[in-house]
Amino acid sequence: MGTLILAVTALFLYSVGTALQALHFRGRVQANLAITTLIGVLALVAHGLLIAQSVHHDGGFDFSLFKSSVLISWLIVFLLLGLNLTKPVGSLFLAGYPIAMLTIIMALIQHTPSRVVPDQSYGMLSHIALSVTAYSLFTLAAIQAILLQLQNHQLKHNYNSLLVRNLPPLQTMESLLFEMVWAGVVLLILAIVTGALFIEDLFGQHLAHKTTFSLLSLLVFVGLLVGRYTKGWRGVTASHWTLAGCALLMIAFYGTKFVLEVVFQQGG
Repeated sequence: MGTLILAVTALFLYSVGTALQALHFRGRVQANLAITTLIGVLALVAHGLLIAQSVHHDGGFDFSLFKSSVLISWLIVFLLLGLNLTKPVGSLFLAGYPIAMLTIIMALIQHTPSRVVPDQSYGMLSHIALSVTAYSLFTLAAIQAILLQLQNHQLKHNYNSLLVRNLPPLQTMESLLFEMVWAGVVLLILAIVTGALFIEDLFGQHLAHKTTFSLLSLLVFVGLLVGRYTKGWRGVTASHWTLAGCALLMIAFYGTKFVLEVVFQQGG
């Protein structure tokens, strides 16, 4: 199946999923887990086939900026669909699906130099797999933190707002946020460890900035968890720390790739 057909199919299904979630959020339709999951899985299949055609080629995997973004957005939706089976995370679809759509569109219209990792580089591939999964999970945590911050604000100023009526209780929102952060921290630590083991020069190969910002983000997230269990940090404080850590991680990944591939046009 052609790349364009797969992209259009995925975009259409994500659009339908976003529209249904928006209607549910506004109280126009009842939530239906089976339909939500079916649309999401079909979109994931088209999205995954698109990745197979565009990312895997020439005996390796192309992890350039926009192709990596397509993979990360696939993982975001995959994690979101899995969480939605047992957790009240339906509101995150309103951000997760549009993110997936944006990355697909950008991958179609933008081209950067390839950064191919050979199939046989299992150590490097394990590092990349852990990294992109951690980035995906922290993206969901960032969305959750924004919703939590908005929810706090609305509870103080407009208790009966649409947002307050649709989101789970504040304590549930906070618990979900810290579950995401905990899982993300574990994955990020494993990603850094595998990077140290399998990358010949972790602070070379144009990776110094990426490594530094990744370590800084890890310190922020660990600081948040320590503050949670020693000082009872929650609400807006937890949101601010989560967003700060996610911003550092975004600089580490997207900032480095943007400078190398878009500004300096360097592949590898």
